[in-house]
Amino acid sequence: MTEQQATKAARRRNEEIGVVVSHRMQKTVVVAVERLVRHDMYRKTIKRTSRFMAHNELGARRGDRVRIVESRPLSSRKRWRVEAIVEKAAVTDTEDTAAAGA
Repeated sequence: MTEQQATKAARRRNEEIGVVVSHRMQKTVVVAVERLVRHDMYRKTIKRTSRFMAHNELGARRGDRVRIVESRPLSSRKRWRVEAIVEKAAVTDTEDTAAAGA
């Protein structure tokens, strides 16, 4: 194994687990990742949310919990890809919109 291949094998990509909040684009989903942060002065734990655009080849839908992995830039705002669907959503979008309309 050459030196360049060894560094590529040792490099780890950042992984996050979040919930799909939008899947209106063709092969892109928006994933919300929550993290807990302690306030500097008051020492209270605060929930912070980051939204990432991720490439979606697996067909993740809104409400699914997914694992996203950092990748090369795929577009101007898309730098992540969906690696796995951890948990499917309990209610699908069609049931959700049908219940709202009734």
